[in-house]
Amino acid sequence: MDTIFALATAHGKAGVSVIRISGALAWDAGSRLCGSLPSSHKAALRNLRDAENELVDQALVLSFEDRRSFTGEPVVEFHLHGSTAIVSRVMQLLGSVDGLRLADPGEFTRRALENGKLDLAQVEGLSDLIEAETEAQRKQAVRVLAGQLGRIAEVWRSDLIRAASLLEATIDFADEDVPVDVTPEVLELLVRTQAVISKEAESVKTAERIRTGFEVAIIGAPNIGKSTLLNAIAGRDAAITSEYAGTTRDVIEVKLDLNGLAVTLLDTAGLRETDDFVEKIGIERAISRAHSADMRVFLKETRDAKTPFAALLGDLEVVGKADLVVGTDGLSVSGVTGQGVDSLVAEISRTLLDRASNAGIATRERHREALLLSTRYLSAARDGLDLGPDHYDVVAEDLRSAIRALNSLIGRVDVENLLDEIFSSFCLGK
Repeated sequence: MDTIFALATAHGKAGVSVIRISGALAWDAGSRLCGSLPSSHKAALRNLRDAENELVDQALVLSFEDRRSFTGEPVVEFHLHGSTAIVSRVMQLLGSVDGLRLADPGEFTRRALENGKLDLAQVEGLSDLIEAETEAQRKQAVRVLAGQLGRIAEVWRSDLIRAASLLEATIDFADEDVPVDVTPEVLELLVRTQAVISKEAESVKTAERIRTGFEVAIIGAPNIGKSTLLNAIAGRDAAITSEYAGTTRDVIEVKLDLNGLAVTLLDTAGLRETDDFVEKIGIERAISRAHSADMRVFLKETRDAKTPFAALLGDLEVVGKADLVVGTDGLSVSGVTGQGVDSLVAEISRTLLDRASNAGIATRERHREALLLSTRYLSAARDGLDLGPDHYDVVAEDLRSAIRALNSLIGRVDVENLLDEIFSSFCLGK
């Protein structure tokens, strides 16, 4: 493969800028600029010089052997003073070295995947970690990057491989010293594995919301104080407010960090009957976004007032303009005075944190689809198992399909696993 290089830190002036080189020629290229490289996994100060021996910069240089680097290839890193002129000159010098080229976007991580340093889920976790803006997102991404999804998937795969190997042994080695009736053990493995995979698939939606952010829609009649409340929570004038009904015509979004969770608060148009064409569009959008939101806050004039549509479990019903209402029970808020705003925010946070606590390791729709596909094959395998040994070959194929579906989570499985399990478990190699 080509030897690649790129700036590994953000563009622009900084205290330190890092340029990374990866590939078979990395050490040779690094030596051209700094003379002798420090030993692997060591750092040392070196003077970087061009072909005319002119000093370019004094840098901290690190070198990594192939199997001990991020990419799984020989790697050299230059930790430079963060001048744009220095970075530009070093990049120019590396670009003039035969056999080196500028890396494509994500190519270092792709090489880490291809060289077995990361699995597919870990690559996604790394991407999420770079994009993380809240503590919950950071924690979630770190778990995936650390390989937790790969480890639990490996447990599931091992159980299914065991079940498949029992069936394969019965089919292919019927005359050998193997269990005759493998159904009870196979069924136990399938039931247990299908249950935990199904549970993980159900939790993906919540985990995905931690990654992308929850949406909370403020819903109510015109001039009930939705925009004022949004501004009070945001701490700035995000939405236009006035005493005239129908001021808000479109959905206004404010992104917040609530106790480590990424939350987008939605201010929507007041819901009412209207002949105003533009306002009517805003109302339709408000209803659509409210239905798709993770949570709704219904602002009402009184505690007994009806909501414009049915509230769902976890939605909040709140009396608005509390500064103008006397003696209300329950939660009431005023965006003007701030009354009840902290309590409302705390209740939103508590509700969303409760949901987030049920999130699993799988975080993407791709993961959910793979998990659901695996459970469908396991359901078919259980149905086939009920039909008896004559259908074991079909059941075994369903199990292989379930394993392949799990393989798509992390990007590896080998048919040799089946053979290894058969021979090690039943001592068939006599």
